[in-house]
Amino acid sequence: MSGLFGVVAKEDCWDYLFYGTDYQSHLGTEFGGLAVANGASITRRIHTISQAQFKSRFYDERQSLPGRLGIGVISANDPQPMMLLSRFGEFAVCIDGNIVNRDALVKELHAIGVSFGDPVRGKVNSAELVARLISLGDDIVDGIQKMYARIEGAVSVLVLTPDGVYAARDKLGHSPLVVGSDGNAWAVATESTAFPNLGLEVKKFLLPGEIVRITADGMEQREQGCESDQICSFLWIYTGFPASHYEGISVERVRENSGMSLARGDDVEADFVSGVPDSGIAHAIGYAMGRNIPYRRPLVKYTPGYGRSYTPPSQEIRDLVAKMKLVPIADVIRGHRIVICDDSIVRGTQFKNFTVKKLWESGARAVHVRIACPPLMFPCRYNISTRSIDELAARKAIHAIEGRAIEDVSEYLDPASDKHRQMVDWIAKDLTVTSLKYQTLDDMVACIGLPKEKLCTYCWNGCGKG
Repeated sequence: MSGLFGVVAKEDCWDYLFYGTDYQSHLGTEFGGLAVANGASITRRIHTISQAQFKSRFYDERQSLPGRLGIGVISANDPQPMMLLSRFGEFAVCIDGNIVNRDALVKELHAIGVSFGDPVRGKVNSAELVARLISLGDDIVDGIQKMYARIEGAVSVLVLTPDGVYAARDKLGHSPLVVGSDGNAWAVATESTAFPNLGLEVKKFLLPGEIVRITADGMEQREQGCESDQICSFLWIYTGFPASHYEGISVERVRENSGMSLARGDDVEADFVSGVPDSGIAHAIGYAMGRNIPYRRPLVKYTPGYGRSYTPPSQEIRDLVAKMKLVPIADVIRGHRIVICDDSIVRGTQFKNFTVKKLWESGARAVHVRIACPPLMFPCRYNISTRSIDELAARKAIHAIEGRAIEDVSEYLDPASDKHRQMVDWIAKDLTVTSLKYQTLDDMVACIGLPKEKLCTYCWNGCGKG
């Protein structure tokens, strides 16, 4: 996914915009971008952040981006924000999400004479596609509504105009947007973690399909939205920053709940528990509290310059990040039976080669793995993540068990079934771990605390809207 931040201030907006966007950095690895409106004109800067942090790329941009209102993005895939001069004025757009029917929409627009700018990896920039679709409306709000009527998938949008910032949460409610204020500025962000250190207080979590316009004086609702949604469960389990809230529910508390749930009834003998940094830590803390065993750090993250190993676009880069960011402490590991908690197993290659291997090579006596969600079965339809079903560790296991790829995996989804047990045993053997247990879907939902029908669980059971 990508992280969005927008702000309108009574005076210069730079501090809000620069730091607020930087607080979204855990949501993307490829591009950072800012756009600021000053009078009737909009100025934009985009830098690659694949080999550098957002702060270092944009620190010296302050003098070139003066203004009271702006938007920023940390992008997982496309350069953003995109700018357009339309019949109703100049605007800039940044997005978070995935357009499933992107190629079909591009063909439709080509057919009516619409052209696009520089492609990204041979594809039309999704943010530019959204901007083009918005420009077909009678105004910004009408354009957003018409864009939502045409896309399949889920996209949340910020639109910067010279007189305000429009924020629109995707119609499925898959990705979040939250509005805050300190009296001197109004801001909107993907992650509420951007707010506390900027002195902003949460005013509203936007509803699915809701559109608001913020100015320095406040927030104006332009489209009501709806109560029915399916927000991404993975936000609490992995994607979100620990200090964030979604729908008013704390990420850190959910992860602690998850660890305690994993500990319930687990009687494996262990000397201590640990979490894979960073997102596995709170799960492990909850597990340690649940079983009353010590929490220790056999693996520590070398933070500077190494982001998440899940989000980069190529396997080569993902492997490099996974290898270099975790440093083992042999004096803690040697001779001990370790429970290691993590948020998920996606492909399994990084966990096997750059986590488990380091523990064994440092002299671990036993490695028991506890995962905070069920086995991932389907690539996400609603955001940029795992794009191939064959990449998933669970699908590799099923292929090995069945001798072929199968479409109907319903037997494997039931945690009480023999097929599910075979799958988990195969993954455990492939990972070379002493034991492996996954959280059940029902327990994961209970840890989050929302009704199941208000959560997207597509990547685990193939069920979701859209």
